[in-house]
Amino acid sequence: MRRRTFLGAAAGAAVSALAKPSLAQPAKVLKFVPESDVAIVDPVWTTATVTRNHGYLVFDTLYGQTSDYNIEPQMVAGHTIEDDGKLWRLTLREGLRFHDGEPVRAQDVVPSVRRFAARDAFGRALMDATDELSAESDRVVKFRLKRPFPLLPAALGKTGTSMPCIMPERFAVTDPNKQVTEMVGSGPFRFKADERVSGALTVYEKFSGYVPRPGGSASFTAGPKHVFFDRVEWRIMPDPSTAANALSAGEIDWWQNPTPDLLGVLKRKAGVKIEGLDPAGGIGCLRFNCLHPPFDNPAIRRALLGAIDQVEYMTAVAGDERSMWKDHVGVFSPDTPLATTAGTEVLVGKRDFEKVKRELAAAGYKGERVVMLDPTDYPSTHALAMVAADALQKCGMNVDLVSSDWGTVVQRRASRQPTDKGGWNIFFTYLNGTNNFDPASQLGIRGNGDQAWFGWPKSQRLEELRAEWFVAKDLAAQKAICAEIQKQFFTDVPYIPLGAYYEKTAYRGLTGMRNGFAQFYDVKPA
Repeated sequence: MRRRTFLGAAAGAAVSALAKPSLAQPAKVLKFVPESDVAIVDPVWTTATVTRNHGYLVFDTLYGQTSDYNIEPQMVAGHTIEDDGKLWRLTLREGLRFHDGEPVRAQDVVPSVRRFAARDAFGRALMDATDELSAESDRVVKFRLKRPFPLLPAALGKTGTSMPCIMPERFAVTDPNKQVTEMVGSGPFRFKADERVSGALTVYEKFSGYVPRPGGSASFTAGPKHVFFDRVEWRIMPDPSTAANALSAGEIDWWQNPTPDLLGVLKRKAGVKIEGLDPAGGIGCLRFNCLHPPFDNPAIRRALLGAIDQVEYMTAVAGDERSMWKDHVGVFSPDTPLATTAGTEVLVGKRDFEKVKRELAAAGYKGERVVMLDPTDYPSTHALAMVAADALQKCGMNVDLVSSDWGTVVQRRASRQPTDKGGWNIFFTYLNGTNNFDPASQLGIRGNGDQAWFGWPKSQRLEELRAEWFVAKDLAAQKAICAEIQKQFFTDVPYIPLGAYYEKTAYRGLTGMRNGFAQFYDVKPA
């Protein structure tokens, strides 16, 4: 037996013993209703936000992001920069351990970063600038760069999907195109696979071996993460009324995303609090599959811009409560430094479906079946699908609305097969939070074909503009490039933005919650 394996087993046994709550005290349990079930548990393999949220219980990241979007060291104690910005050394904090008791080493970090970068746009940009990534010692990771890449900490601490999590080496070497199914992280909670009930329950247990970062800003994903509950139970409740009743009765503690129509009822319940969760919001997204007809034709995608009114979509999601949505939304989050409204006027105002029908015919649409994936267990996303199905049918498109749960959508959207072999033409989602702040992380604007996000569009010009943004000299130059990116986006139309939605969250008897998305450290009984 290798020494590391032996020591790891011994430490793991000790950690396991420590992790068990005292028999003299009942376990403190936080009961939470998430946005959906966790169909995929690998937060690198999928961009599903529910899996990202799961990932932040189980794993940790090298850097964290504060609520004002600054990047701070998290798993690293710090870093040094030499050779005019082309040599970085990242030193891991002492005392980091995985849930099996093994120490976290630089040898775990290197394949973890490589696997993450193979699936993530920002991570791939970092690796494109990297000449050598290696473990200089057990605690020191070395990046030797081809050219300066000052955004290195931001790439390794990004809060959007995919998550830049650090896995044990034996899992991190897994082919990026294959899912990791065994969850061993170094985060504040352990994933209890033995208690998981698909479609009903996911359980996390406090990891007593977790050492919070000393100092730093305890906000968003950064700083010390303290755990005050022995268990976190994700209870799956697809029916909003059931979740609302459970929260009102005190059967659950926290409902991640109550539907807008129930907010008024919940506000009147004693002890229930309603707050905003992600100040950056989520941009509704009608995503095209660019591999197969009819949406392999950019002219057909462009024609459909005239069928989409963002106000109609956001009203379907959140009604007339304007504090919960915005229109004139492009590819970058509203009210952020790089946001622009260039070209968004095409998505607002009265629609002329007969005109769109003529433009579709002129572009070459021949009545092909359009398979549209509709996640019925996500009310805010289901609303997008229903409005779109009606609009496309009015334009003369042959819509086949396929309803299922979100987990099934997540699995099916990864298929590159034609529709008669289980593929798809359109799916809906929200591009959330800091994913949409700049071209580094924005999933939907990539035009790199097989390496792009689900839908796999090709656009050499979008790729060129994105590369220009990385070397822009100042904010003014970045803004100018982002305006050009958005103009090109509305020519290529890899997806259609449907407006920005700002979800609320509802809870009772809790305090200390971080903003950005559902996280479970610092949360304690009120």
